[in-house]
Order: sequence, then structure tokens, then C-alpha cells
Amino acid sequence: MFKKILIANRGEIACRVIRTAKKMGIATVAVYSDADARAPFVRMADEAVHIGPPPAAESYLLADKIIAACKETGAEAVHPGYGFLSERASFVEELEKNDIAFIGPPPNAIAAMGDKIESKKLAMEAGVNVVPGFVGEIEDTEHAVKISDDIGYPVMMKASAGGGGKGMRLAYSEKDVREGFEATKREGLNSFGDDRVFIEKFIEDPRHIEIQILGDKHGNILYLNERECSIQRRHQKVVEEAPSPFVTPKMRKAMGEQCVALSQAVNYHSAGTVELIVSGADKTGESFYFLEMNTRLQVEHPVTEAITGVDLVEQMIRVAAGEKLELQQKDIGIDGWAIENRVYAEDPYRGFLPSTGRIVRYNPPVPGWSGDPIRGTNGVRVDDGVMDGGEVSIYYDPMIAKLVTWGETRDEAADRQIEALNRFELEGLGHNIDFLSALMQHPRFRSGELTTGFIAEEYPDGFQGAPASEELQRNLAAIAAFVATAHADRARRVDHQLGQQLDPPSEWEAKIDDAKFAVSVSEDGIVVDGTDVDLSLAYTPGDSLILATVGDKPLSVKIARTASGFALNTNGATHKVQVLPAHIAQHAVHMIEKIPPDMSKFLLCPMPGLLVALHVGEGDKVEEGQPLAVVEAMKMENILRAEKNGVVKSVEAAQGDSLAVDAVILELE
Repeated sequence: MFKKILIANRGEIACRVIRTAKKMGIATVAVYSDADARAPFVRMADEAVHIGPPPAAESYLLADKIIAACKETGAEAVHPGYGFLSERASFVEELEKNDIAFIGPPPNAIAAMGDKIESKKLAMEAGVNVVPGFVGEIEDTEHAVKISDDIGYPVMMKASAGGGGKGMRLAYSEKDVREGFEATKREGLNSFGDDRVFIEKFIEDPRHIEIQILGDKHGNILYLNERECSIQRRHQKVVEEAPSPFVTPKMRKAMGEQCVALSQAVNYHSAGTVELIVSGADKTGESFYFLEMNTRLQVEHPVTEAITGVDLVEQMIRVAAGEKLELQQKDIGIDGWAIENRVYAEDPYRGFLPSTGRIVRYNPPVPGWSGDPIRGTNGVRVDDGVMDGGEVSIYYDPMIAKLVTWGETRDEAADRQIEALNRFELEGLGHNIDFLSALMQHPRFRSGELTTGFIAEEYPDGFQGAPASEELQRNLAAIAAFVATAHADRARRVDHQLGQQLDPPSEWEAKIDDAKFAVSVSEDGIVVDGTDVDLSLAYTPGDSLILATVGDKPLSVKIARTASGFALNTNGATHKVQVLPAHIAQHAVHMIEKIPPDMSKFLLCPMPGLLVALHVGEGDKVEEGQPLAVVEAMKMENILRAEKNGVVKSVEAAQGDSLAVDAVILELE
């Protein structure tokens, strides 16, 4: 077994690998850029080596620096995590030349499966179902249009070396192909150094299913069941679960055996994932097609670990060291259900735009990397790599943490997600915690009727927060009044009014959204609109999280002060609560509400990023929906469109400018 390994990655996956290595008694080496000098994974490792400035192309993607770090520290093997160099065959070959083991598959398998065009050919030869499409190189936009016309719309344009949702465009018409083909090429070149694109038929109402593969160097290959990854946004997975609520034992066996056959065809070893697309309209489950094989550990691997009890990172290390798998196919079972939500630095209230900046408060529902390494603490596991005061930069993926819950049933795992998300404190930048909670509560998610179009179909006008039931509003009114009473009591203590018998108000009016509640707070309990609320909680002014129980159900609420009350966040939404003593509330109607200024005539940069294209100039007429500019952020290109008809009055930014959030790009008359 190895004595020391180097992790050629950063963030939560570096922490993940280090944790298992420590459990196995293996020393670890971290490599880090300037941006990550004080990151948690650097502290967790036994040794750390600086490898360059923040851009990945100048640090984490430089194979020679990784190899030099191995030689400097005496690391015998490299675990690549995912992304960066994890699927670069040339990197593995260079490691082999320097007698350094690679904790992953052989270079021939990476090369064969990493090329989306060649992998489809191999899949067909191995007897795996493939999606109809054009398998070959595309010359230019005109060629792409002809191919798309021949296949029939809709089609998917994909970067040949792509992955992680990058370098993909869905086209429903010739116009979409002409608008998106060059952008797909650019994203492929910028993210993967390869601008080749292929086009295939887009399967409508699709489910995204993937099979976890694990093999050793002795010819043994197993499949560890499936993961359902259908809930996606812009082809980026948001929610993953295992097993799938759609897959039957017969389907699981058929899929697994085809994926093992493909792995055998390239002499695969280590962990890997074969991604499949399944027609949701086909209830027989026979219409499944090969998409691609990811020759690395997947972001969503924890859900497979949770239902199988197999530590995939440990198995990867053992396989790389030459050990045989001790498991056989008959040993792979399914115990319970696991769900993973990806907590991203993005703002769902602003069209899911990336958010960067400093993390002011970070307090996950359980301490990161605590409890059981597979199922966490009480069925809640947090895989993270950030901390209070840390920064989410423009240079790397915006994922902050992975929240994994396990339960005996799917509903139990989802309920644990909701409560864990309620307790997940993250401040300082935009994040998607509310949106994830809304997904877990959504009736369609609960029914298991999932497709990759779920988010677009269920939130066509964007996300405005999860709806609150009347019962939840009453409970929040009770909590707000209790908190207001606590603040009033504290104020009289600070003002030394105790001897004057000035008790805090006991009668309150709480306004939540458009609903008003009369709340009475006394030693006997809390009454809302004449009905007792069975509420228990502890609160001290200054607390940012309230752990309450209503009846026998937990209700965690994040709280912040506002000018006239509190902002209470729970169950997927923030509720502004105006809470006033009853004798004062009657005068609130006379308060004048401030109307925000009209900003619709400005094109504002919605996120920090690089202005890579500006399509209009001063004096140009524009129509609603017309592309005006392209901003690149987090390695993704975002097209900014006109919200109304008008004429460009002035242009305030130039192509190539680095823009801050809400920077003015242009103004319309």
C-alpha cells in the first residue's frame, strides 16, 4: 500500500480524498494556488505545495508542476479528484514515465472514453445502445446546420471533450444552431482545450441515469447500482439520488451489464461512471442510450456510498496499489435511499446567476466531515471545503458544499434534506439553498416523475421562493412574536426599567407577506388568531438560527433583523415579517412605502464576469429578446438580452472589460 499520496485538486473533493487516506493511514500532500493558500484542504493535508496563481491553466492544470510536487514530497501516487487533470490521458502517461502511480483508470481507457466521438463508436462495437446522431468532425456552422436538419430537431450540440454541463447547447431550430454552435466550440476550447463538437438527437422527456462502475487490475468489474440525476439546470446536475425511483430490477441488471461490457472493452479499472439517457415515455425501461463514460470519480458518488456502504475513494486507492476487489456482484445491495443536493454560489432569485465573494457566515447543519464517513451524523453528511471568511472566486466551480441525506425510504431522505437545508447557514453571497428546499418539497419530485426538463417546466418564470402554507405562516407569526417579546424584554433590561414594572408587550400583530395575525404571548403559551400553537423554542437576542418544535415536528428558522421586524428563512423562502405591538400596529397603514427606481432602461451585468462580446452600438435600435452582450463567468457564457424595445442611448463598457455585478453595460433611451 502507498505511504504517501498527492491530491491534484482542491476544495471539497480534496478534503474528501484526504479524509479517506487518513483513515487508511496514508500521508497526504495538497497542492494549492494563490487563491487557495488558506483553504481548509491545505490545512487538512500533512504537507502542501504551492503551484502557481489562481487561474487553473497556470496552476492545477499544469502536469509538470504536479509531478514536481510529487518528487519534492516523495508522493508515490496521485489522486486527481474530478475535473482538472482527472481525465487527461497525457497526464497519466507522464506520471507513469516518472514511476508515479495514478489513482484512476489506465490512459488508454481515458483517451477512448474522453473523446465523445470515439466513445460512441466503441459503445456501438460493445453492443451498447447509443443515441442517434452524427459521429464525426463538424467543419463549420453551415455543416452543423445541415447535420441538424438531417437528424431532426431538437438536437444537442456537445463539445467532444466536454463534461460537467459545460460546452453543451440545445437547439430547437436552425436559428438556435447558428447562434449556439460557435459558443459551444469556444466553451469546449476554453474549458477543455478542444473545440471539436458533435451533434446528436435530443431525447425528449428524458431521464438521466448513470451506472457506477468499479473494477480492478485483475479483470474484475462490478456495477454498484444506479443514480438518478435528472434534475438539472443548464445541463448541470442539481439533485442526485440513489437508487432511481424509475429503475426496476430488470432495468438495473440490463443497464449494469451493458456498462460492464463497455468497461471490459477498454480494460477499465478504478471507479468510473457510464451515463445513460432514458426515455421517460417508455414505461418498459428498454429505451436507454449511452451518453458518455466519465473515467473518474463523480461529484455525486456519496449517494452510491450511502446505499452500498462502499467507500469508493478507498477502493480506488486499493485498486491503484494493485489489490484485488474483495467484493463480488452478489455483494452489492441497496440499503435505504440517499439524496444529494449541490449547494452552489448562485442566486436563484436572479436567474441562477453565479455569485462570487466572501463567505461572511458558514455554519452547515452538521460539521463538515463529521460522524460516519459514509452516512454522516444522523443520516446527514456534508462534504465541503470552505469556511467562515473564505472566498468563492471567479476562477473555479461555484459549488460550495454537497448535502447528502440517507433514510430508510425516499420520503425520509427528502424530509431530512428539508430540515438540514433549514439549518444550513450561509451568508455573504447568493446561494441556492431556498431553491433546493423547494425542490425537495415539490409534489412532482415527491412523486418521482422526473425528467431533465423538470426545472424549466416547473419554474418557467424563474424562482421566487417556495410557497408557504397558512399553517407555516401561523407558526412563523408565533415565532416572530416570541422573538419580538424577547427583544422588548432585553431592551427594558438594558434601559434599567426593571424596577418600573414595565413588562414587554404581550399582544402583537404580525404581518407575513399579505397575511396578518393577532398573536398573544404569555407564560401560558402562544395564541395566534385565537388558536393555541404548540410551540417550543429557545431564543436569545442575537441568535441567527432558531431550533423550534411545533407539536412533534422540528422547524428550524434562520433569522435576521429588519427595520420593522425580522426576516425569517425556512422551508425554501425568506419571509419579511413586520411585527408590532397591537396598539401601534393600527398606525402602520399611514407609513409611506418607498418605491424603487426604474432600472429597466439599463443593461446591467448580472454577475461578476468578462464582457466577451457586445452586439450593439450607440444609436442602434433593439427589440425585446434581442442578444445585446455576452458575459463569461465561471467558464460559462451568458447571453444578455433586451428586456424591451428601444434605442441604445450610450454604451458604458467595452469588449474585454472585467465587470462587477450590476455594472452598467449600456443605457436605452
